[in-house]
Order: sequence, then C-alpha cells, then structure tokens
Amino acid sequence: MRRVIAVLLLALSALPLSAEEVVLGLSRNSISIDTTFDGSEILLFGAIKREVAIPADALGVVVAIAGPSQTLDVRRKERRFGIWVNVDAVEVDAAPSFYAVATSGPWSQVLSQVEDLRHKISIPRAIRSVGASGGVTNAQSFVDAVIRIRERSGAYQVHEGAVELSEQTLFQTSIDLPANLTEGDYVTRIFLTRDGTVVSKYETIIDVRKVGLERWLFALSRENAILYGLMSLAIAIGAGWGASAFFRMLRQG
Repeated sequence: MRRVIAVLLLALSALPLSAEEVVLGLSRNSISIDTTFDGSEILLFGAIKREVAIPADALGVVVAIAGPSQTLDVRRKERRFGIWVNVDAVEVDAAPSFYAVATSGPWSQVLSQVEDLRHKISIPRAIRSVGASGGVTNAQSFVDAVIRIRERSGAYQVHEGAVELSEQTLFQTSIDLPANLTEGDYVTRIFLTRDGTVVSKYETIIDVRKVGLERWLFALSRENAILYGLMSLAIAIGAGWGASAFFRMLRQG
C-alpha cells in the first residue's frame, strides 16, 4: 500500500500546478445586418493565463470562426448532344456558410493532423460528411469544388501567420466578414497549442441577426410566403409601369 501511495504522489507531483488557459476578448459579439450592411471586421484579442513558468515547447494559437451549417447538393455538369446536363451529384451533409481560420504560424507547425482530425479545425475537416450515389467514384472532388468556390467569394478564408503573438502571452488577429452573411450563431473557437498539440480551448458565439427592413422581409418570406410573393409581384409591376411612364414622358418632351 505504501508503495502504491508513493507512486501516486510522485505522479501527481509531476503534473503542472495549473494548465494554460485562453482568455478572449472581441471588438463586438453581435452583428446587425440592415439594408446598408456591406461587411464587417471582427477584432479578436486575448491572453494566455498561467500560474507556472512558460513551457519550452513551441506555442501556437489558432482562431476559427464558423457560420451556420448548410446541406448542399453539389452537381457536376457535362456537355452531351450540345446541351449541358447533370451527370453526377453528391450531397454534403453539413458545410459552414462561412468559415475563417487564422494561425500564429505555419499550419504544419501550429497544429498536427491528429489534432486537426480530433477538433475539425481546417476547412476540409469542418465539412463533416458526404453522401454520394453509387456511380460517383470521387466524392471528395465535389467537396474540393465547394471549397474553391467559397474561397473565391470570401466565404472561406485561411490566414496563416495572421495571429500576432507577443511574449507568448498576448495575441490578436482580425477577420473580415463578407456582406452576404447568413443569419445565425457564428461559433468562434480559440485553440492554444504546444508542439502541434491542443492544450487549451475557448469557445464563444458571435450573434449575426437581420434588423429593420431586412428583418421584416426575412420574417415575412418565412412566415407568409404567399403575401411575400404577392408583394414582390406588385413591386415588380409597379416598377415596370413607373419606368414605362418615365420613358413615355421623355419621348413626349
């Protein structure tokens, strides 16, 4: 018994007195989308709280912001008999509408593949799963196409080395949010790593909501689709009639 107790005491004495923890701040934790919204920038800043000496292992910080997930039907077209037709289709079960990752250094040094797989941090890992028909031989190419398209539009972003790290204690970075944001909760995760291994994680939410006229139109389209359609039709007819009357006045003048 004494030997067992001695072994346990020795093991406990080898543990750090306190694990490193992330303390995070945001320039804003909510975003309002109205008719004048043309994008926004989020400034993330934080500190690493510790009660022991700074470890010798290489320190890394990874920031990931994910918008609401969506189900996507991705189709591939081919030209046959002079027309373009759908030949293959893959269903992406859940893809973030927006996803941005920023790191304090090169990706391969900051995060190992095992930790990426465990926490699903990189963009390909954030897209959870894919369902493909029996005739599709390379479903991953459809996911790659989604990533390429959204990277070009700014919906998916990767910023290696964009997190500024000072004295292994303070860090900050900024993320640009595009104008076509999807309404919902944007999950913001901060990972603290040592030699590519996650040692601490912090999570918070950025609330993105439509307000004013945008909010009213969005709610109307969801709650009363018939009235929304009739109103849209009336506006289109009125705009067409107004434009026609305007040009008639110009010709007569």
